[in-house]
Amino acid sequence: MVIEIKVPSPGESITQVQLASWLVNDGDYIEKNHEIAEIDSDKATISITAEESGQINILVQAGETLQVGSRIGTINTKAVKEIKKEIVPGASSLKETKGKTSEVSSSLPVRDKSDITASAKDMHISPLARKIMSENAISEKEILGRYGSVRISRSDVLKFAEQKDKISHPSRASLWKGNRDIERKKMSTLRLKLAERLVAIKNETAMLTTFNEVNMGPVMDIRKQYKDIFVEKFGISLGLMSFFTKAVTEALNDFPEVNATIDGDEIVYHKYADIGIAVSAPKGLVVPVIRNAEMMSMAEIEIKIKDLAERARNNSITLEEMTGGTFTITNGGVFGSMLSTPIINPPQSGILGMHNIIDRSVVISGKVEIRPVMYVALSYDHRIIDGRESVGFLVKVKEMLENPAKMLFGGNDPVRILLTL
Repeated sequence: MVIEIKVPSPGESITQVQLASWLVNDGDYIEKNHEIAEIDSDKATISITAEESGQINILVQAGETLQVGSRIGTINTKAVKEIKKEIVPGASSLKETKGKTSEVSSSLPVRDKSDITASAKDMHISPLARKIMSENAISEKEILGRYGSVRISRSDVLKFAEQKDKISHPSRASLWKGNRDIERKKMSTLRLKLAERLVAIKNETAMLTTFNEVNMGPVMDIRKQYKDIFVEKFGISLGLMSFFTKAVTEALNDFPEVNATIDGDEIVYHKYADIGIAVSAPKGLVVPVIRNAEMMSMAEIEIKIKDLAERARNNSITLEEMTGGTFTITNGGVFGSMLSTPIINPPQSGILGMHNIIDRSVVISGKVEIRPVMYVALSYDHRIIDGRESVGFLVKVKEMLENPAKMLFGGNDPVRILLTL
């Protein structure tokens, strides 16, 4: 029986996708539910899995733009799986060599160099493993010379790449070829759509950016004091993003215009805070959303962020989890950014940009002191948000972070609550 492999629909209103890559080779025997290909839409990357076990016949090459429902391959379910005998180090089938040593790290499995030529023809490397080898400039000879098995998986290559990086650190000059070659690559559907949206945002919104600086000392002190207890109780580290998310939800409550959107000639005010967290994924920037963040604890926020970020990087996040946000936070500080003007994520009206933390000289009570300072930026749509709201919102975020106890009391001063003032 022959089963057709067709392009699935990534979501409503999407009619075209790009075949990003095949994860198997033409003619391979594949198991049921095994991932065989990836497709890119203008919103996300999704995987195609095999409906049944059998031999695959690839009809369309990676990089092609296709209509949803198009046939890209077939699976012959009557094919019989070919069982290859793996060559094991030390087995009688391998030629033994004496008196030779390999000059490699003892932390890596080592095969006798004389076995490499004999075994290369029997070596099986999965397409995904080959892709990772290409990205990390790892040759078949290197892999075969390190591992005893000639059936190489994705995890084998990742482990080897990590250990190889520890052993050798080539200089930038050695990586630069010095020629005048060029390379052309077709833009993915996701990147093309992103480019269109970025240009549209600049043309269709009155975007401005306001800046401030935050003394991160109080937050860093809390993290240092409670990090071990937090990990022990919740099984996750206490990061900066949960502090910023809580501070933003409190500020949005005071400045609802920043949490609103424009719909025709109406302003839609949201009575909840669905916070988008920008994540750098292999296919580009994605923004998974934390629903009702205003009702969540710090631990719940950290756990949710970790789950969404991991699945975004693994291309397993759903379209529903990336839609419907009311405000976005992006952290350029993880890449070393000192200051930037983030671009609004439509139809939202505001986005907060975080940056790196640097010890800076600040004047406190007439004295110059050193404090860990982060510059923050709020980009906003001036059609709906005025200067008072934008500056007030950012000042509120600053106050929450510099006095984290206020976040426990809904943005109010705990002393005033104690004194019932």
